[in-house]
Amino acid sequence: MNKQELIQAAADSTDLSRAQVAEALDAVLGTITDALKEGDKVTLTGFGSFEARERAARTARNPQTGEPVEVPAGRTPAFKPGTPLKDAVN
Repeated sequence: MNKQELIQAAADSTDLSRAQVAEALDAVLGTITDALKEGDKVTLTGFGSFEARERAARTARNPQTGEPVEVPAGRTPAFKPGTPLKDAVN
């Protein structure tokens, strides 16, 4: 399911228009993104939590040439599903 399909499914299950659902979804995703930028953890009880994790610098290999490439340290977003979500999927 892509973003447009998600918007349509949410609009179908509520009394909201597609434009209203799209605006709300963009607001939620933007808020989560802003919180992760600031280093905060976002927890949605029953669904899961989002956080920014630190990645150490490392040496990788270019697959085409085999030459070593230095990858700098950085932060990457991560999601940990909650138990109700895990149970629903299984």
